[in-house]
Amino acid sequence: MTEISAGIVKELRDRTGAGMMDCKRALQETDGDMEAAVAWLRKKGAAAAEKRVGKEASEGIISSYIHHSGKIGVMVELNCETDFVARTDDFQELARDLAMQIAASDPLAVSKDDVPAELVAKEREIYLDQAKEEGKPANIAEKIVEGRLRKFFEERTLLDQKYIKDPEKSVSDRIAETQAKLGEKIVVGRFARFKIGE
Repeated sequence: MTEISAGIVKELRDRTGAGMMDCKRALQETDGDMEAAVAWLRKKGAAAAEKRVGKEASEGIISSYIHHSGKIGVMVELNCETDFVARTDDFQELARDLAMQIAASDPLAVSKDDVPAELVAKEREIYLDQAKEEGKPANIAEKIVEGRLRKFFEERTLLDQKYIKDPEKSVSDRIAETQAKLGEKIVVGRFARFKIGE
């Protein structure tokens, strides 16, 4: 078995925010391979989050962000299971980050399930017309429509958007990381974005 130094455990903890013992175990399980240990911790966090799916997230906070120009403002409700977690720095930082994300990227809804069906139908119709104008056969046109709808959701729904502070991950990845660290279900309840003149 590979000898795991305190330094490498600290490095993994700094990178992931996971507990010291979890970091040590991840490094032991992956023979000291940092990238594999990060992946191991993410899988463990995802598995822990999966177990909490049935839990009710009825606590939380409302966070706000006003852009420095004073022309855009956001309020977001972020829910968790306990008041204790709602008061942690990690949870409050996540809420602030989400408010900034909403200010910067102007999502339509929290998730694709929240986008009105008539809007999805309208977008689908537009994409289908575009594909037909491009002369695509029906079976190819349908695949093009699905691809463009997927892109629409990635751009316009909060959970599917690329996280502005790290575009390598999505907003839902960012939430999952905090969920794994805090050990509770975290849910974006709702948000409101205000812009002068809109």
